Amino acid sequence: MIVMEDSFKKILKQDTYIALGSFDGLHIGHMSLIDKTIKLAKKNNAKSMVFTFKNHPLATINSDLAPKLIMENDTKLEVLENSGLDIINMVGFNEEFMKLGPEDFVINLVEHYRPKGLIVGFNYRFGYKNLGDVELLKKMGKNLGFSLYVIDPIKFKGHIVSSSLIRNIICDEGDMKKVNKLLTRPFMMQGNVVKGKQLGRKLGFPTANLDYDKRLVIPRGGVYYTIVEYDKNIFRGITNVGYNPTVHDNKLSIETYILDLNEDLYNKNIKIYYIDRIRDEKKFDSLQELMDELKRNKAFAKKQKLELNLKN
Repeated sequence: MIVMEDSFKKILKQDTYIALGSFDGLHIGHMSLIDKTIKLAKKNNAKSMVFTFKNHPLATINSDLAPKLIMENDTKLEVLENSGLDIINMVGFNEEFMKLGPEDFVINLVEHYRPKGLIVGFNYRFGYKNLGDVELLKKMGKNLGFSLYVIDPIKFKGHIVSSSLIRNIICDEGDMKKVNKLLTRPFMMQGNVVKGKQLGRKLGFPTANLDYDKRLVIPRGGVYYTIVEYDKNIFRGITNVGYNPTVHDNKLSIETYILDLNEDLYNKNIKIYYIDRIRDEKKFDSLQELMDELKRNKAFAKKQKLELNLKN
């Protein structure tokens, strides 16, 4: 897969089919659109391409309104490469791009990337102040010679699958089983392990304290069954998201007790895949009560399957 960061400077020599959108999380709706793009390109002897942004546009337009992200760019590239996509153009959204009118945006696509077709979601909007929509693309396609394919929404329990819906489930419900049905892989956070208060070590449950990307959405506070990937191996884990109320900690932390791994992980990178929610975070009357609950959580985790399905 060719990775580009091109704001209409390069001129491609081969015809393309281009999927347009933000694609945060690459959920099942996004992938239906991207799969359609790949099939069209193969059928018509062209290259499949995704045109997206490496930063959320709202981070430039109004940072106060910018949502937390579901997926990091490195993971997005990995998923797209595994899907069979030929080209991804991950453009940096800045003030110059923000001021680009919708007609100019489409003309630039045509002049630089030779699209035989554009593939978009039913509610796709683009250009300055989001003034461009599907109807404008239809009109411009007739004039500029490209086909337009509008993908119908995918619904889950009566709701249209969207990045916003998934963020809300992660933050408000913490229902990771539901979230992972809507994503192409389990929701994941990664980062280096840093030192915490080391209370878990004293209790016999040493935890890996994650230095996570603060731009990512954080699951609702509580305890989760997770699968931890480290050094290309996977392990069962128990992850606590919250403030450790039993010991009056006032700093949000993401700490994971990793079963069957006895190794110094400080400054090592780990990936934490959230599989299931075990319980809410709660305050215990004593450290002994906390230890007893941790033992129950460990017993629960031991019974869970140790398998990681990273399908696309």
